[in-house]
Amino acid sequence: MAAFVASRSALLRSCALAARRARLGLSARCMASSSEQLKKTGLYDFHVENGAKMVPFAGYSMPLSYGSVGAVASHHHVRQSVGLFDVGHMVQHNFRGPTATAFLEWLTPSSLATLAPYSSTLSVLLNPHGGILDDTIVTKHAADAYYVVTNAGRRAPDLAWIRARLDEWNAGEAARAHGPVEHEVLEDWGLLALQGPEAAQYLQGLTSFDLRELTFGKCAFVPVEGFNLHVARGGYTGEDGFEISIPPSQTLEVAQLLSKPPVQLTGLGARDSLRLEAGMCLYGQDLDEATTPVEAGLTWVIGKDRRESGGFIGADAVRKHLKEGPPRRRVGLTVEGAPARQGAKIFGPSGTEQIGTVTSGIPSPTLGKNIAMGYVQTEWHKKGTEVAVEVRSKLRRAELTPMPFVATRYFRG
Repeated sequence: MAAFVASRSALLRSCALAARRARLGLSARCMASSSEQLKKTGLYDFHVENGAKMVPFAGYSMPLSYGSVGAVASHHHVRQSVGLFDVGHMVQHNFRGPTATAFLEWLTPSSLATLAPYSSTLSVLLNPHGGILDDTIVTKHAADAYYVVTNAGRRAPDLAWIRARLDEWNAGEAARAHGPVEHEVLEDWGLLALQGPEAAQYLQGLTSFDLRELTFGKCAFVPVEGFNLHVARGGYTGEDGFEISIPPSQTLEVAQLLSKPPVQLTGLGARDSLRLEAGMCLYGQDLDEATTPVEAGLTWVIGKDRRESGGFIGADAVRKHLKEGPPRRRVGLTVEGAPARQGAKIFGPSGTEQIGTVTSGIPSPTLGKNIAMGYVQTEWHKKGTEVAVEVRSKLRRAELTPMPFVATRYFRG
């Protein structure tokens, strides 16, 4: 009987956690099965000691929230003050060599030759059909040195793709003539995101480096209380902030240094609502291998010169969408009544013709209304268009709304 009670209690806890994940907008696809062997970042014990509720995410055990502080309260704290996120599950890479720029311009559609040193850009890895294999941040240190971050949930396919393309490149004419490219994965390195309007003030108190010189999209090696750290200004919340790459032996000390009041440790629940309010995509929900950057509203990551010249993997399909227009487009929506979740069907105003599908949706903590992201047929994509979304077997009125839903507050100098 005791075993039955314990089993039933565990089941109830599991169901409650699943329901909570759904309310927070974290899809089952992104949540790895709890029966799988989960990886841990270098801060796993730190999270547990600080009362984190750990959940499976992208193959890792990651903090959903901390102690009695719920996701909504954490969300508001980041919008109003400053929060610290462990994003050490992301995959950090170095690419070095005399043809590194040319290689990465083949691997992505970005214009990297003209990107200034110590600058970053959002980019995408594309398959030969123009579909998005992953979204990525590419940081140029020099023409022969790049730092790249890709998604944890795409680690295995990304690494297989990158290594195969690298072998192909290094066997090719450009590498033979000018030199090969070397690829290094920064295994077990820490990555922390300090986010919020008070992030700069807090970090400035720990460094002699003038952070006003570090505008959005720029990076530098910054001395922080004796540590020399790669600090990039940006993040996944729409707020001002920094992403800080840390050697494995220093990750815990730096996390402790960056988590004192007013900084609040922040988990996946708040991270998801913050990024959706900022109109940012989550791979596996809002982006996938069947979606081109033009459909995804990411045309801006394709360098203007590259739209004409091509020369990148998937260029023909992407340029076709640029020239003729894509069949569908990513849009933002505000939804009346209950919130629309991933997979909800989008209909025309009559409610008879399905015109698209929701990919992400939450009740917005900042706006106090339901927001969502999804794809609709191109002729329906104009802002202000009224549509209907099926939520809990009932059609709800919705309106196509420009993104970001909440204005971004990046520091641009």
